Amino acid sequence: MANTQGPQGNHDPAGSTQMFRAFVDDGAPRAAQPAPTQSGPRIGLIVGIVAAVVIVAAVAWLALK
Repeated sequence: MANTQGPQGNHDPAGSTQMFRAFVDDGAPRAAQPAPTQSGPRIGLIVGIVAAVVIVAAVAWLALK
């Protein structure tokens, strides 16, 4: 088993520092995965903004009528 001492020399009984470093080092080089597309959330955002503008315009039209 490896050394389970933290950076300040304190004993780490669970080895959480080592486990975290192993997790970070293991997950670093993953360039083979394609980048997620941004079209889905952007379309929803645009539709939401258009709907909000239409609702505000309808309320203003009814208020000034």
